[in-house]
Amino acid sequence: MTVFTIDYEGLAIDAFMSLLTEHGIDTVVDIRELPQSRKPGFSKKARAKVLNLSGFEYIHMADLGCPKPVRDRYREDDNWARYTEGFLKHLNTQEAAIAELSGLAGSSNCALLCYEANFNFCHRSMVADAVRDYCGADIEHIKTSDARTTSPASPRLAFA
Repeated sequence: MTVFTIDYEGLAIDAFMSLLTEHGIDTVVDIRELPQSRKPGFSKKARAKVLNLSGFEYIHMADLGCPKPVRDRYREDDNWARYTEGFLKHLNTQEAAIAELSGLAGSSNCALLCYEANFNFCHRSMVADAVRDYCGADIEHIKTSDARTTSPASPRLAFA
C-alpha cells in the first residue's frame, strides 16, 4: 500500500489531472483546512466536479488541515520548526482522521493534496508520515515540477 502526495502550485488543471492518471490515483484527499483557491479549477466545488466527471473521487478532510493559528504564526515568523511543532501537536489529536485516511489508503490509491510545491515544507508530508506510522503504508511524493506551467513574461513597455 502506498499513500501519494501531490501539490498544484503552478499547475493547470489539465496537467494536474494527467499526473493523477499517470500515477494511477483513484482518490484525491484534500487535506487543507479551507479548500479555497484563487487558481481556476482548484477551489473545492470546481475541483470536486472536474475530478468526479473524470472518474476520480474527491474527499475533503478538514481535520487534517493546518489550524489557522499555526498558519498565521508561520506567516508572521517564517519559522518552519515552530510550524512543524504546532502542526504535529494538532495532528496528534487527529487519530480518528488518520485511521480513516489509512483505511481509505488501504482500499484506494490516494493522493494527499495541498498547494505547496515543496513537500518538505508542507504539512502533507507530516500527514503521510502519520499514515505510514499508523498502517505501514509506503509514501510517494508525486513530482510535479516537470508539469509546471509558466506564465509568459509581461511585455516591457518602452517610454520615450
